[in-house]
Amino acid sequence: MPKSEATPTRPCLLLLDGHSLAYRAFYALPEENFSTTTGQTTNAVFGFTSMLVNVLRDEQPTHVAVCFDRSEPTFRHEEYADYKANRSASPDSFRSQMSLIHEMLDALRVPHLSLAGYEADDLIATLATQAAGQDMNVLVVTGDRDALQLVDDRVTVLMTRVGISNMTRFTPEAVLEKYELTPAQYPDFAAIRGDSSDNLKNIPGVGEKTAAKWIREFGSLEELVNRIDEVKGKVGDKLRDHLDQVLMNRRLTQLMRDVPLEREVSGLTIGQGDREEINKILDTLEFRGELRDRLFKTLASAEPEVEEGFEVEAVRLGPGEVAGWLRALPEGRAGLAFKGAYGSGTGRIDSIAIAAPDGPDADGRRGAAFIDPTTLTEADEAALRAWLGDESSPKAVHDAKGPMLALWAQGMELRGLTCDTALAAYLAMPGQRTFLLEDLVRAYLQRELRSEAETGGQASLFDDEDDDTARELGLRALAVRELADALEAFLEPRGGTHLMREVELPLVTVLAELERAGIAADGDYFSGLEAEFGAAVKQAVEAAHAAVGEQFNLGSPKQLQEILFVRLNLPKTKKTKTGYTTDADALAWLAAQTEHELPTIMLRHRDQAKLKVTVEGLIKEIADDGRIHTTFNQIVAATGRLSSEKPNLQNIPIRTVEGRRIRQGFVVGPGYETLLTADYSQIELRIMAHLSGDESLIAAFESGHDFHKTTAARVFDIEPEQVTGEMRAKIKAMNYGLAYGLSDFGLAGQLNIPVQEAKALKEEYFEEFGGVRDFLNAIVAQARHDGYTETIMGRRRYLPDLNSDNRQRREMAERMALNAPIQGSAADIIKVAMLNVQSAVKEAALGSRMLLQVHDELVFEVAPGELETLRELVTDRMNAAYSLRVPLEVSVGVGRTWEDAGH
Repeated sequence: MPKSEATPTRPCLLLLDGHSLAYRAFYALPEENFSTTTGQTTNAVFGFTSMLVNVLRDEQPTHVAVCFDRSEPTFRHEEYADYKANRSASPDSFRSQMSLIHEMLDALRVPHLSLAGYEADDLIATLATQAAGQDMNVLVVTGDRDALQLVDDRVTVLMTRVGISNMTRFTPEAVLEKYELTPAQYPDFAAIRGDSSDNLKNIPGVGEKTAAKWIREFGSLEELVNRIDEVKGKVGDKLRDHLDQVLMNRRLTQLMRDVPLEREVSGLTIGQGDREEINKILDTLEFRGELRDRLFKTLASAEPEVEEGFEVEAVRLGPGEVAGWLRALPEGRAGLAFKGAYGSGTGRIDSIAIAAPDGPDADGRRGAAFIDPTTLTEADEAALRAWLGDESSPKAVHDAKGPMLALWAQGMELRGLTCDTALAAYLAMPGQRTFLLEDLVRAYLQRELRSEAETGGQASLFDDEDDDTARELGLRALAVRELADALEAFLEPRGGTHLMREVELPLVTVLAELERAGIAADGDYFSGLEAEFGAAVKQAVEAAHAAVGEQFNLGSPKQLQEILFVRLNLPKTKKTKTGYTTDADALAWLAAQTEHELPTIMLRHRDQAKLKVTVEGLIKEIADDGRIHTTFNQIVAATGRLSSEKPNLQNIPIRTVEGRRIRQGFVVGPGYETLLTADYSQIELRIMAHLSGDESLIAAFESGHDFHKTTAARVFDIEPEQVTGEMRAKIKAMNYGLAYGLSDFGLAGQLNIPVQEAKALKEEYFEEFGGVRDFLNAIVAQARHDGYTETIMGRRRYLPDLNSDNRQRREMAERMALNAPIQGSAADIIKVAMLNVQSAVKEAALGSRMLLQVHDELVFEVAPGELETLRELVTDRMNAAYSLRVPLEVSVGVGRTWEDAGH
């Protein structure tokens, strides 16, 4: 899309058709790849913003406006009631994004306009006409071909074609080349051609070639009408028969150039963007990295008023210089940055940068130092090891667990950690997807992660300007040091510093110790399991082919749709953009609706294929020591729960036979006696009873009987021994579901009952447990007032969408408000339990060790002769993690494998 030549001194007005571009983005980018943790779809916002940034960057206009359609009828509807009547309603996931696009434009200070009774095209035509009359160049960005009538020597149209980046530039010459018509002739041609998108009928049997030929031959529609008898044959008859339709099309196609707008062209300048506001909405939408970078580079007006980069003086420490530099450090917290590789319980440090505590020292050694570990002398290494391991030397690091593992592998320890900036940012905004250092520096320091030398200043970071690694690492260390102060100041009034210092920071070391230990895996057993699941997949493929009498690709949704809904003519499932859905729920529904065996075979095939992939992934992760070292994620789940990856050991099914067989492959390692597992019994429900204070729920726990059977007896007003298995299952789903914001619809789906029955069941439940109902209502009301929810240990989750005008976003936030205090409190408790247990194991000088945390369960490897001591220690410390009105209860199991140790 090369930019056309223009007079450099002439101002340029950029006009964008907001709805047209948003629609283009919505259908160009897959919804499933663009949504927030709250469930808000963001593909239209992302694509629209990306297009806006690109065209601002490429065209560099002096003025800009985005024009939007309105929902009210226009003057075109008054003339033609069926105008656009064939258009289906916009998807909810699209409509929910329009207010976000407006918020984005407001943050960017980009003017946007709309006016009842008129379309965006009319506003664009009016502004373009006014601007051209004021000797301005005009660029119109749209997907609507009607805009081609505006093209002249001042007005150029950029027409979207494919996706969100491919555009065609229409000048008068380009319009003539494509249509062999002038821009002034285009609306005459369009009137004859018709426009199915606007429900403007065409002339049957008359296509675009004929329409264009008539306009070229007669010069205009007016002249064609004046000489209509000269058009011979059947097409002439059809023209005369449909002339009224053509003339109406022409009136409706004509864009209005005199819309009464309140804004003047001169006022449509790009404003001074509010950087904090821009970062806030980008964080809310969970947009990271590339788009943010392009946006701030393009919108110079949004640059911060404070200094842009970092002014830092730094040195590269050569052999023999490390010990002296460290001794000269002033008191205070240093910033640390590492370059290396981390994972599978180990790592490698290639280089280290240390930003000295803020303030001058006697030798003037203020700033940062870069250290290459391969150049260290014995004295250097000893000094560095002592300083890194000194608990009394406070340090700040960004995402410290990986470097901690790598330092251990190189015979060093990292102690004295008083702030992990990734963790602190997570506690400040737990809903974010990523916590990149450069993003946090922009958000909390309003600066860019680069030196003043890179931004035009005079400071030089190193004498060797080509030393990019040293430059980057020194900057990162300095940024971490300053960011730590800013984040702590942000967390303090929000009650987050205690949680960080007492729970999250100490847990970093514990998680690193778990990752370093890993868990032993039986490779031969897993290989046999992989072969077995592979054979089951093959059998399912053969059965599917036999069931339909032909071969097809079971992994192709398109082929499966063809087989299910065309070849077999099975009942149609939910309609999607690519056909009828064939996901697991749809296949389960089909299996219940029809006697044909294919849906059941497909479900079996997917289950076995998923299990095969799971086992393959586990085999790949077995390290040279015969153990699997998963990576625990501390800053992913907004509720505070831990997750794991490479491999994800928290995702292995526990309630299926196959899942339990997978757990059988995790075994006790050489030199140890057995595995021990310990988990909390019904912790979420105990927290619910504690927080709600519901006496009936508390009494159900205190009875000592089957909790779900006891609560079922209360709900159905019968004796516990009269409770059937079906009754217990319903109330069990209710007990757990309410702690996760379960809706009537969700409960109905779980129990496979009508929604009305589910609603009635909830009402019966709340009649007995009114305190739970009142507590859940109060949570949402309080969160709506405060803007956040809070756990028993003060972990906050901010939910701005609780007050959103968008119903979908508001209801999703309400479910999160119900869920966060319960799940978050459970996460807090298990973390405290881990800290307590690990501390007790070290105090007792046991050889046993903690290996895994999976939801509410801890897994240990027991050294010979320590089983009873460890069992008592773990039970005691887990029970003492927090005092609830319904005491915590810990269940313990022992066995050679993870599955055998289950309970």
